[in-house]
Amino acid sequence: MKITRICSDEKGESYFEDLEIPLIDQGEIGFLSEDVEVKKLQFRKVSADYDYDFHHAPQKQYIVLLDGGVEIETSLGEIRQFQTGEILLVEDTTGKGHKTKNLKKRERNSLFIHL
Repeated sequence: MKITRICSDEKGESYFEDLEIPLIDQGEIGFLSEDVEVKKLQFRKVSADYDYDFHHAPQKQYIVLLDGGVEIETSLGEIRQFQTGEILLVEDTTGKGHKTKNLKKRERNSLFIHL
């Protein structure tokens, strides 16, 4: 399963990294990853005009986009767009951070899974 990681380097610059989470065939129930220990789960809704300037992730967390898409810009200037159903692993808790904004002018829901 493909996910995108956002992290920061030793100079504090944020960047994207593509990761592949291995899935193991479990027969009739499908393919599963190894277990991942989590601390908390939060539900989130943002306003239609969400456009958040450079910020850090408050903690290492997965973000699952439930509806609507986002555009994220790293401190190095790389911009990527993510759509409903995509998963991000956000780890840039230090450094220059990243920008995030809605792709469309509508409320957007997501899950934060704290690690």
